Amino acid sequence: MAVNEALEKDSLFSPFQSIIVSTLSAPITLVATHSLMQIFTAAVPPYNCQSNLTLEDPYLPKDSCNRYISLLSNDTEACKQGEIKYDLSLYTSTIVSEWDLVCEREWMKELAQSTYMAGVLVGAIIYGTLADRFGRRIVLLTCLLQIASMGTGAAFSPNFSAYCIFRFLTGMGICGLVINDLSLTMEWIPKKYRPTVSIIQGACLSIGQIILAGVAYAITDWRWLQLTLSLPYFIFPILIWWVPESYRWLVLRKRTQQALFNLNRAARINGKKEGTFVTLEMLTHETEKNSTKASSKPTPFDLFRTPGMRKVTIGLSMSWFSSSFSFFALAMDIQRFGFSLHLLQVIFGSTELPLRILGTIIAAYVGRRYAVSLFLVLSGVFILCSLAIPSDLKLLHLSVTVLAKGFLGSSIVCAYLYTGELFPTVLRQTGMGFTNMMMRLGAVVAPLAMMTKVYAPFLPLVIFGVVPILCGLPILWLPETLNSQLLDTVEEVEAR
Repeated sequence: MAVNEALEKDSLFSPFQSIIVSTLSAPITLVATHSLMQIFTAAVPPYNCQSNLTLEDPYLPKDSCNRYISLLSNDTEACKQGEIKYDLSLYTSTIVSEWDLVCEREWMKELAQSTYMAGVLVGAIIYGTLADRFGRRIVLLTCLLQIASMGTGAAFSPNFSAYCIFRFLTGMGICGLVINDLSLTMEWIPKKYRPTVSIIQGACLSIGQIILAGVAYAITDWRWLQLTLSLPYFIFPILIWWVPESYRWLVLRKRTQQALFNLNRAARINGKKEGTFVTLEMLTHETEKNSTKASSKPTPFDLFRTPGMRKVTIGLSMSWFSSSFSFFALAMDIQRFGFSLHLLQVIFGSTELPLRILGTIIAAYVGRRYAVSLFLVLSGVFILCSLAIPSDLKLLHLSVTVLAKGFLGSSIVCAYLYTGELFPTVLRQTGMGFTNMMMRLGAVVAPLAMMTKVYAPFLPLVIFGVVPILCGLPILWLPETLNSQLLDTVEEVEAR
């Protein structure tokens, strides 16, 4: 686009760009609180079957699905639903204690998280395509309201089925928020500042994990925790309402007057005289140039129609799948270390923050594809190395796991930047949606891989270590986008 040259003169600290980044980064801060909320809302308190024995009785087995018939014999009987007694000294209430998701109903706890991830997966399919058709801004506002209303609904769920439905719809909104928020930010920011913006928004994702630990420590009832982390999303649409639609998308949809209005608005905020920044003739020229290239409505099939798009889509899908596959497996299984969940969540979030900054710096100065590939391979190596650590060295095992999860988080942040730059504007949200769908598919499949420990205790870690390595290496064959302009059409991708 010819207008790119005019926009490149802006700084990240220009008033308009500063407001855009600040406003669009705010809702990203609470994304991790919803994605990882079930660590606390579905925590399993110590429990026993109700009987004439007390919870502290040394003869009563802890976390057992059976109870003694009497103290005179070792005979036991299976505990029935409604007869389980929980120690609520640490957690006032969780979905586990409220709906008895233990013993033969234990699988329902994992179902709740898988349902949320399935919603995220569906959201990637729906909201990516809708954003390329109707615009980033309107879809973003819709997703924010969906998160607020469905998250609040989950807090008042009368039963487990209703809870799963509300969490599914919340997951849809979360994915739509992420892919459209990051892309809308990128399309308004000069190319030289994209890595810096990636650092800022990656830091917001990590800070969200720390916020979750703090709020969960203060609020021990799952319904109040769910409500507290959902209500802010009623405020975010008021802030986002100020953000203008992407001028790139408007030009490709032949809405030249609206694109000019938005660009002149940005110019006025930055203190530039209207008419000297971008003219109607410049935008009309861009519209005519792209009129035949962007006339059809985008569909996910367009991601595979041409060789260049096919190569980009498959390579990025492998990266997204593997990073999410291993990341959520490590993130949701922190209770196995035996330490405080709140402390572990702070440690994981605090460690990810500097690693994500490091990853973005490497992406900015070495290259996007090298950063994504490097962190995927490193994470796989660290996970495999954890297999050699004796089980009694829990602190060392925790340290290696924290680094592995941190490298996976760095890979995800770099992949967001890389994905937005590889896909053209006409298919950017469709591509972001599809790759995010593959990301969430990895999160959905991860619990299935955990089940392989039935055959061998070490097998899940082998799988979670090998997959990122195998999927990280093909990234090196994708085009590099360092210091490159964003492309607008499929033809430009094929000519790259």
